[in-house]
Amino acid sequence: MHRRVVITGLGAVTPVGIGIQDTFDALVEKRCGIRRISAFDPSRFSSQIGGEVPPYKVGDYVPKSYRKATKVMARDIELAVVAAYLATRDAGLVTKCMIERGESNGATTPNIDSTRFGANIGAGLICADLNELAGALATSVENPGVASNRAFSLLKWGREGMSNLTPLWLLKFLPNMLACHVTIVHDAQAPSNTITCGEASSHLAIGEAFRTIQHGLADACICGGAESKLNPMGLMRQSLLDRLTTEHNDQPERACRPFDRNRKGSVISECGGLLILEELEHAKARGARIYAEVVGFGASQSCASISQPQADGRSLRIAIEKAMADAGATPDRIGLANLAGVGTVEDDLSEAAGLRGALGATGATVPVLATKGALGNSGAGSGAIDLAVMAMAISRGVVPPSQNTDEVDPACGINVVRPDPRDLRSEYALSVATALSGRQTAALVLKRFS
Repeated sequence: MHRRVVITGLGAVTPVGIGIQDTFDALVEKRCGIRRISAFDPSRFSSQIGGEVPPYKVGDYVPKSYRKATKVMARDIELAVVAAYLATRDAGLVTKCMIERGESNGATTPNIDSTRFGANIGAGLICADLNELAGALATSVENPGVASNRAFSLLKWGREGMSNLTPLWLLKFLPNMLACHVTIVHDAQAPSNTITCGEASSHLAIGEAFRTIQHGLADACICGGAESKLNPMGLMRQSLLDRLTTEHNDQPERACRPFDRNRKGSVISECGGLLILEELEHAKARGARIYAEVVGFGASQSCASISQPQADGRSLRIAIEKAMADAGATPDRIGLANLAGVGTVEDDLSEAAGLRGALGATGATVPVLATKGALGNSGAGSGAIDLAVMAMAISRGVVPPSQNTDEVDPACGINVVRPDPRDLRSEYALSVATALSGRQTAALVLKRFS
């Protein structure tokens, strides 16, 4: 018999706040985190806006003995490390990190067996430090003063260019380094994995953690994802794929419009979202607060195209049906659904079609939570933030509204929560995610804990 799995900790680093409480309150109060980009000069791009996380110091979220290691953390890694600390603290777990930081309420030993504490973290393409890399490349040019005969030299790169990079340079940009640093800081020695499937990464990582605990391979897991698309390469990729709105540079707060009749595209962002999943009896034994129970997981893949969504949302429908069968929940018992709602015409239509296909008549009436109007799309970090917000909605009994969804597109045919928050009293909630590239899909079902 499978063990029951609950959510006991939520860690969120978003453009509207650091911490799940600040993030959730901002969404309920309809505050937007989309601004003109300040991390770099975006003036040469057609889209110049994004969701930027408020200032923080990563050294404030690790033990003093580990601060030197923060020098080899790219932005994505930092977001994961901060979110992991926040989730661990929120769950009341006493880990190696908390003890060394003096935040263990006097405890000198962990309250979880490190060999039974795992991690599954979604990651994206980590952008190299372009200034650092450009400086090294500049020293690898033959005939630098002769424009007509200037050329990059692999020989000079090997002899001189690489020596201008720190010996540990590559470790800043490997996707698995998010999980690497998190597991070292918190001494999580149970099964660990990194998943790189775009916007579906977080849901797939959380689903794997769910199975790991269900099957008795761990008692708890840190899981979710983090990614920063707020860099020139991230902005360029999304621009070349024609996914971004270019009409709202002067009104960034109005830019991303999930499922709205007048939506024009997405907005890049950065987020870190990590959750603590825990076996029920383990959580009860230590008196943990329980936000919700995870009861179903399903995944699928679209084979039609790696870049274009299916018009009928078939792969998403399959993932939802698998998750609901796993949870033993029928469509009429789903009282809240969360869709990514990135704000592109085709993707929103595909998601809506998949939801309606899986839930039947309920698909048109179930309240839909959509956060991208306030937060933008951060890729691997987005799904975990959505799930954390949903867990808070279940716990608090209120659902934040979708920002900028003034009039739901009739072609979508769904019931987006707008313009104000709504009460939530239902038993089951459904959260889904679809990768914009690769087209992996995943769905998770949460249940109010009782």
